[in-house]
Amino acid sequence: MSTREITMENISSTIEDSDIVLLDFWAAWCGPCRMFAPVFEKASEEHPDIVFGKVDTEAEQQLAAGFRITSIPTLMAFREGILVFAQPGALAAPQLQQVIDAVKGLDMNEVRAQVEAAKAEQAQAEAAQA
Repeated sequence: MSTREITMENISSTIEDSDIVLLDFWAAWCGPCRMFAPVFEKASEEHPDIVFGKVDTEAEQQLAAGFRITSIPTLMAFREGILVFAQPGALAAPQLQQVIDAVKGLDMNEVRAQVEAAKAEQAQAEAAQA
């Protein structure tokens, strides 16, 4: 499967309806983005079970701002709708494969438990401040 364009209109359904989603935040004027693009495209062909999405930060400024993108390229990985990886910088093919392997290998029950624990901790902190 090749990469797909991600916009404000399809971001939610893409993340919610797919097991694993990798997002590449990029811009046409960005040299490192142009270097990473073929690596990302090749990985998309090698992993048809993963959704590879590209977010043009110039065309989708609101989307990039919503994800607090301050440096491009930035790679984000979602598993079962949960953000599990975010890192700026172009990756070489072996590094991208390591990310893919790590995301596929996650124990999502453990991840969900960690997310719930963090939410509970935040709620306690907010209650203590009130």
